Amino acid sequence: MDGKRVLITGGNSGIGLVAAKALAALGAEIVLACRESEKTEKALDAISAAGNRPTANISVDLASLESVRRMAQTFLDTYDQLHVLINNAGLFPPKQHLTQEGFEMQFGVNHLSHFLLTNLLLDRLKESAPARIVTVSSALHKRGEIDFDSFRGFDPYSAQTAYNQSKLANALFAVELAKRLEGTGVTSNVLHPGAVRTQIARDLPWYMRLMVRLTFIPVEKGAQTTIMLASDPSLAETTGQYFDQCEPADPSAFTTDGALREKLWNESLRAVGLA
Repeated sequence: MDGKRVLITGGNSGIGLVAAKALAALGAEIVLACRESEKTEKALDAISAAGNRPTANISVDLASLESVRRMAQTFLDTYDQLHVLINNAGLFPPKQHLTQEGFEMQFGVNHLSHFLLTNLLLDRLKESAPARIVTVSSALHKRGEIDFDSFRGFDPYSAQTAYNQSKLANALFAVELAKRLEGTGVTSNVLHPGAVRTQIARDLPWYMRLMVRLTFIPVEKGAQTTIMLASDPSLAETTGQYFDQCEPADPSAFTTDGALREKLWNESLRAVGLA
């Protein structure tokens, strides 16, 4: 990864932090996209210590599309190349919340913020080719369906239904993006990291958090698929694929529905103000 620049959302904890440190150790320059916080400052120190290049953070609130736009513009104004974009950040709130633009929080943060960020940075990725886009989804995307009437909220709200939908949106987006990037030298792949002990479960009831700690895999193992897709030379031309814990796997059958992928793409363009 010498000479490569990596931008990663949510790289100040969990899978993102482990992946960032590993890629820094391989020689990559890491740029985080996280809220400014003491946790982020500690992550910057840890990533810098793991590698030999300076690590930076561009502050962003992924629940605000305007914040995503400002962050993307700051990146473009500061850096002339981007070789790997890792759409990693995600949340799973047990109660319904809305983003600043009024979208259901999981759909807005897990999907729309990364859809917007990726599109705003696509030209820089193409200019830097060969380049890679890695999107973190979940095996639970296979239980999801896209309800186009729910993007601004569910009634009644089901946190699990909303999460499954947002993760399916990740998969549909990554596969459609791969189709649209054919011939550009930029790849797009999507992954399930495994059931991982991360802070995404921090808002769940105590007994569910206990179950997560006792039964889920450590973040060090969960980050391996992200690291592999971002750096493995043998995957330089692999695109439009789904990986489950470092192994190629079959995603939801919905990902083969070109009409559904295109509809979600067009609705997402309108939602983020790109159409």
